[in-house]
Amino acid sequence: MCAMARPRKPLLSTDRIVDTARELVDAEGLAAVSTRRLAAELGVSGPSLYNHFRTKDEILEAVADSVSAQVDLSMFEDGRDWRTALHDWAVSYRAALRDHPNIVPVLARGPGRRPAALRLADAVYGAMVDAGWPPAQATSIGALMRYFIMGSALGSFAGGFPDDASAYDPADYPHLGQAHRLAEQQEKVDERAFETGLTALLDGLAQQYAEVARSA
Repeated sequence: MCAMARPRKPLLSTDRIVDTARELVDAEGLAAVSTRRLAAELGVSGPSLYNHFRTKDEILEAVADSVSAQVDLSMFEDGRDWRTALHDWAVSYRAALRDHPNIVPVLARGPGRRPAALRLADAVYGAMVDAGWPPAQATSIGALMRYFIMGSALGSFAGGFPDDASAYDPADYPHLGQAHRLAEQQEKVDERAFETGLTALLDGLAQQYAEVARSA
């Protein structure tokens, strides 16, 4: 009697659980994730998940960290000046959040003990200190950028206006006559708004940096 051949790869792995959970979050939101639903999607029994994660929250934390791991950090290592590096990092960070907007509320809690998120925070803070920013201001810059990027990913300004010209009575909203066109240009409007805000932030920081340099 022949023994049954072992599968070439394990039926279940941490990466497979995280990938499947991330797909669920992307498609249906945080509420869609449960150990029962994940087990069904993975084709395994529910208790087998506990060999990898103790709780649903641990799974969501791992999903959040997998998104943080998508953010490019090379700009802090290849000699770019602090302003260029901060700009390029912010663009990469926002792109990751734009691709996975439903996980943003978990990311917004802070890095906690998530390895990729901690590496991200360490890279930004370290780059600012190395550039000559005082430690307290380097911390503030990291927090400021995080608030700005997270906020930009929580929702679309342009997408919040209905594509219906009749929704804007000129008697009530005299300046919103073209607002119904924002929805069809959502990506362009939101990208332009992000770049406008990012440039304004960096311009302001550059002025502060000049003051820091003079003081030094």
